[in-house]
Amino acid sequence: MNLYELYDAILNGKLEKAVEVTNQAISQSIEPQIIINDYMVKAMEEIGARFEAGSAFVPNLLMSARAMKGSLEILKPLMNNSNVTPMGKVVVGTVKGDLHDIGKNLVCSMLEGCGFEVVNLGVDISSEKFIEAVKEHKANIVCMSALLTTTMTYMKEVIDAFENVGLRKDVKIMVGGAPLSEDFANEIHADGYSDNANSAVSLAKKLMAS
Repeated sequence: MNLYELYDAILNGKLEKAVEVTNQAISQSIEPQIIINDYMVKAMEEIGARFEAGSAFVPNLLMSARAMKGSLEILKPLMNNSNVTPMGKVVVGTVKGDLHDIGKNLVCSMLEGCGFEVVNLGVDISSEKFIEAVKEHKANIVCMSALLTTTMTYMKEVIDAFENVGLRKDVKIMVGGAPLSEDFANEIHADGYSDNANSAVSLAKKLMAS
């Protein structure tokens, strides 16, 4: 079989084709690690690069992420019994008081597609919930999102809460969302800021390597 069909299916956002090729690969006993790292991750990296270059747009990212997720759901049961090691664990959530999740969900999909294990907490997440999730999942990174100027200030409270419980040095904190900026991220002592899903993946990789 030609696994480049899987790469093409994800790159072009074709869910049914991606699922079909993934099932064929499993039936031929191809290792999940090979399917993910050599084809799925590379397709997501390519769509991300095209987005950065302005030759792909948010709908393309969403469709590729949907196709990738379809393949990933089939592989997940097999990954529990194999030596697939995630690139890192990321806890993601929209902060307390904010109910926006489209951008956050796209970041989650892109991170998963590029080899991270993602815990998506949802929206309206308090500092206590972020801390609980980091403890439970032994996460390497916390990724906070906000779409309102009234809720973005809560990010500072979350970072302070991690400091107060002695966990700040154990976890990297990323922030993102429409009203945010690099200056704001520095002001609240976050470890990094990204303004789109693709740069969030690049930042997460950089933070894991630091």
